[in-house]
Amino acid sequence: MLSHRARFASFLASRVDSERVVEDLLQAAYVKAIEKGASLRDTERAVAWFYRLLRNAVTDHYRHRNAESRVLEREAREPVAVQPEPGAEPKVCACLHGVLPSLKPEYARMVRRVDLEEHPVSEVAREAGVTPNNAMVRLHRARQALKTRLQHTCGACAARGCLDCSCQSARS
Repeated sequence: MLSHRARFASFLASRVDSERVVEDLLQAAYVKAIEKGASLRDTERAVAWFYRLLRNAVTDHYRHRNAESRVLEREAREPVAVQPEPGAEPKVCACLHGVLPSLKPEYARMVRRVDLEEHPVSEVAREAGVTPNNAMVRLHRARQALKTRLQHTCGACAARGCLDCSCQSARS
C-alpha cells in the first residue's frame, strides 16, 4: 500500500481543497486499512479496496464539513443574549490583555471585536472580508487558542473560568 502513496495522495488532492486535508484523510484511511485489513480476502484487490476507503473518507469529510457549516450559520443568525445579573459588572481576567497579542493577529482581532467590544460577528466578518461562517470558525479557533494560552499562563484558575483572577498579581 505504501508504494502507492503518491497515487493515493493525488487521488485525494483532486477531490479536496487543501494538502492538510489530503494528509488527514490519507492517514485516517491507513488506520482504517490496518484495522479492517484482516477482512480482505483477495489481496490482489487490496488497492481497489483502499480506493474505496479513500472515496468513503472524502464523502465523510464533505458530510462533516457541510454539517459543521450549517451549525455555524445557525449560530451566526441566532446571537446568544446573555443577561448579566443586576448591578454586576462583568470582569475579565487581567491576564487576557497580556495573552491576546500572542495570538495570530486575525484571532486576536476577532476576540477583541466580538468578545470585548461586543460587535456582531456578521459586522466583523464584513470588515475582515470573509463570510459570517468563516468568521464563526475563526472566532471558535481564536477562543480555543486563547483558552490554551490562558491555561498556560494562569494555571488552575483558567480552568475555572479565569474571571477577575489574581494570578497576575501573585506572580509580580
